[in-house]
Amino acid sequence: MPSYRTKKRKKSSWGGFAPEEREAMIVKYAYLVKYIAGRMAMRVPASVSYDELVSAGTMGLIHAVDRFDPSKQADIKTFAEYRIKGAILDELRSMDWYSRSMRKKIQEVEEAMRFVETRKGAPAEGWEVAEALGIDIEAYHSLLSNIHSVSLLNLDDYIRNDDNDTLNKRSYQDKIISEDDPSLNVAKGELKQAVATAIRRLTEKEQIVISLYYYDDLTLKEIGQVLELTESRICQIHTQTLIKLKLRLKEYYEA
Repeated sequence: MPSYRTKKRKKSSWGGFAPEEREAMIVKYAYLVKYIAGRMAMRVPASVSYDELVSAGTMGLIHAVDRFDPSKQADIKTFAEYRIKGAILDELRSMDWYSRSMRKKIQEVEEAMRFVETRKGAPAEGWEVAEALGIDIEAYHSLLSNIHSVSLLNLDDYIRNDDNDTLNKRSYQDKIISEDDPSLNVAKGELKQAVATAIRRLTEKEQIVISLYYYDDLTLKEIGQVLELTESRICQIHTQTLIKLKLRLKEYYEA
């Protein structure tokens, strides 16, 4: 005979948790919201309020608890971290800091990178992109710094396809961690492979920056300390790397 708890779980609209368990889970993992929001606050313009990040992250946590399925996700903490980050990134993406002129500059950098890499058959170096743009390396580094300072360039932002528009956003985490739908498994596998291939085509230093920033969760300043470079230089490498990845993934979706 089903227990009271079993009956309650069936009646609950919150995934696998009964109401009191749901509340306990949200309270238990609330610290993740503040931690992740705090780390991300160090990466975005000062005009973005920490409270806004916490608010978005809290909604991500609630969504994680409501969507958690022990039969599909082994660790609720990991699942919650992905959902919190995804919710904060979605909120940041809704704050469009690009001006038309800045978008044009980014497109020019992309075109220069494509030209260099098509010609040499290898990852473009900064000085080569600068040469293709007809500017010196100092001006190119300044351009990268300006792009970074007015926008949130994020790996998740570039992993999207035709159904990931302003009306139907699905982050990278959502694509990788979603319901076990057989019709999506092949596409998700191809997406993972495309991302891995794009990263392998980066220079060694760019791969290190991406790994430390997105997988080890270091800030640009901390990465600079590891690589013995200034935070400003790491910022430039990071921005250039993301533009390269955007270019690679455009090629993947256009293929």
